[in-house]
Amino acid sequence: QVQLVESGGGVVQAGGSLRLSCAASGRTVSSYAMGWFRQAPGKEREFVAAMGWSGGTIFYADSVKGRFTISSDHAKNTVYLQMNSLKPEDTAVYYCAASRLRVGVPMMQYEYSYWGQGTQVTVSS
Repeated sequence: QVQLVESGGGVVQAGGSLRLSCAASGRTVSSYAMGWFRQAPGKEREFVAAMGWSGGTIFYADSVKGRFTISSDHAKNTVYLQMNSLKPEDTAVYYCAASRLRVGVPMMQYEYSYWGQGTQVTVSS
């Protein structure tokens, strides 16, 4: 199985950028479909972005489309989430997750088997 560790969170002003990293160990990220989710205070965890097992298909939540980019570096066994034009409503704990699905792009939490511990992103207005 794979272990996931997120990093890169922090406090940023609205309009700023952050890049989150998800370092994998135990298995390579190329063995999984990879996704990012987030959970704001008092809200349920929600889908942010995901790439299919082959890496060729990517989906984003409408709320982040055009501002966030998911990518992977197989040599570093790491998945990234580049976040630009951040808004206060992007404030949340961000989670990286790995799915064993080999078809399509998983966007539901139950489709993911492995989760990181999360990293806090706070966007001030």
